[in-house]
Amino acid sequence: MFKKILIANRGEIACRVIKTAKKMGLTSVAIYSDADAQALHVQMADEAIHIGPPPANQSYIVIDKVMEAVKASGAEAVHPGYGFLSENSKFAEALDAAGVAFVGPPVGAIEKMGDKITSKKIAKEAGVSTVPGYMGLIADADEAVKISNEVGYPVMLKASAGGGGKGMRIAWNDEEAREGFQSSKNEAANSFGDDRIFIEKFVTQPRHIEIQVLCDAHGNGIYLGERECSIQRRNQKVVEEAPSPFLDEATRKAMGEQAVALAQAVGYTSAGTVEFIVDGDKNFYFLEMNTRLQVEHPVTELITGVDLVEQMIRVANGEKLTIKQSDIKLNGWSIENRLYAEDPYRGFLPSIGRLTRYRPPQEVAAGPLSDNGKWADDAPTGTFAVRNDTGVYEGGEISMYYDPMIAKLCTWAPTRAEAIEQMRVALDSFEVEGIGHNLPFLSAVMDHPIFIDGTMTTAFIEEQYPDGFSGVELAEPELRRIAAATAAMHRVAEIRRARVSGRMDNHERKVGTDWNVAMQGHSFDVVINADHDGASVRFEDNSSLRVSGDWTPGDQLATMTVNDAPLVMKVGKISGGFRIRTRGADLKVHVRTPRQAELARMMPEKVAPDTSKMLLCPMPGLIVKMDVAVGDEVQDGQALCTIEAMKMENILRAERKGVVTKINAGAGDSLAVDDVIMEFE
Repeated sequence: MFKKILIANRGEIACRVIKTAKKMGLTSVAIYSDADAQALHVQMADEAIHIGPPPANQSYIVIDKVMEAVKASGAEAVHPGYGFLSENSKFAEALDAAGVAFVGPPVGAIEKMGDKITSKKIAKEAGVSTVPGYMGLIADADEAVKISNEVGYPVMLKASAGGGGKGMRIAWNDEEAREGFQSSKNEAANSFGDDRIFIEKFVTQPRHIEIQVLCDAHGNGIYLGERECSIQRRNQKVVEEAPSPFLDEATRKAMGEQAVALAQAVGYTSAGTVEFIVDGDKNFYFLEMNTRLQVEHPVTELITGVDLVEQMIRVANGEKLTIKQSDIKLNGWSIENRLYAEDPYRGFLPSIGRLTRYRPPQEVAAGPLSDNGKWADDAPTGTFAVRNDTGVYEGGEISMYYDPMIAKLCTWAPTRAEAIEQMRVALDSFEVEGIGHNLPFLSAVMDHPIFIDGTMTTAFIEEQYPDGFSGVELAEPELRRIAAATAAMHRVAEIRRARVSGRMDNHERKVGTDWNVAMQGHSFDVVINADHDGASVRFEDNSSLRVSGDWTPGDQLATMTVNDAPLVMKVGKISGGFRIRTRGADLKVHVRTPRQAELARMMPEKVAPDTSKMLLCPMPGLIVKMDVAVGDEVQDGQALCTIEAMKMENILRAERKGVVTKINAGAGDSLAVDDVIMEFE
């Protein structure tokens, strides 16, 4: 076995690989750019080597620099993670020439299947059903428009070397095809060093289901079930689960066997993923093969008990698989939510800055495995697991140079419903401050009826949130639970204030029992009857809720129980109450005496300033292009400028017809959130 392994990546996946390397007794080597000098993966590794400036195309994807680090470290193997150089055949060739093992498939398999154009041609020649499209090279935007018309709108423009949603655009007309082609090329070049683009028909209402395969160099290949990846935003997966709530055993077996056969046809070794589009009748069509470890691999590990990173390392060391297809048992259900540094209230635009607070929920192991690392026949039931793969820490910086994903939160339980409930609690327990993030949106998805039913398609976010995400309106039963809990918490805070002031000898007796709790347009008059074990909170209709918990004033997380059901809330202080965040909602909860509540109803509401005639920068980023000039008349939907942030290009468009009266920035300028880019008449 190797003694030293270099991880040619950063962030959470580098940390993930380092964990397995340590478990196997291997010395781990990290690489880092200037921006990552204090990163978590650097701190976790046994050794770390600097490789250049922050931009990935000057550091992490420069093969020569990575090879210099490999040589300097004396590493015998390199794990590429995902993204960056993970599917770059030239990198694999360079390692082979240097006598260093690549923890991934052989060069030939990468070239055949890692390139999405070539893989589709091979799949078609092998008789695998594929989505209609044009797999050749596309010279320019004019040719892209011509091909799009031949294929038929809508079409998907995709980077040949792409992944993670980078270099992908959906076009519904000629203008979008022209714009999308250039943006896709730019993103592909910046992210992968390869700007080739291909076009395929965009299939509406599909499900995105992928099969995890594992092959060795001795002719053995197995599949480890499937992952449902249909909830996507901008073609980037947001929520994944294993198994799929849609497949039956016969379809799973057919997809798995086809995936393994395809992998073995190209001499594939290591872990890989074959992606399919599956229609409502369970017909499946080959989409692409990812010749690397997938972002969402933890859910497969949680339902099979197989450490995929360990298996990849062992295969790269020339070992035979010790796991047979008959050994694979899908136990329970696992769900993964990707935590992104994206502000859901600003159209999911990237957010950067310092993590002033970062407290993931406590991780819980799934349960005992058999000696060979697989689920035993008596695998755990009635238990649950929480896993958080992350690459950041409290006080660290979220950089504008890299992908905005900062953690992958996973839960496992014996059933899908239990896994969802565990995820709800875990999301509510996840404390992140200092940046915009998508935790509220993820909570909303976990409570959405379509997700709960398991009937989602890849159009879920587009259809259910057509105007973006503006928060969650909680139903009255949930508001009552929050009202009962916050009333009890307010009572505790009032007792503490009385005790600290020293003005009252019997402070508990002096604190009132009648309160009004107001939030989200609802008002609840409650009476609190407290005892040593908690409090009973009675409402106007004489219904009552029992509240218990160990919250004390100043705690930013309240783990409460209301009528024997968990209620986890992030707690902030506002005048006369609390800022409460739970289940995707962000609430101002005012707890007042009846007289205070009466007076509060008479207060006028504050009016927000009018910014309707300004284009504000929605995210920290760099202006790539300015499309208009002072005096131009713009139409609704017209492109105004393009901003690049976290490797993604974002086109800002006019919301209505108007005339540009002032422009405050130009191409090359770096802007902060809410900087005024231009003004209109």
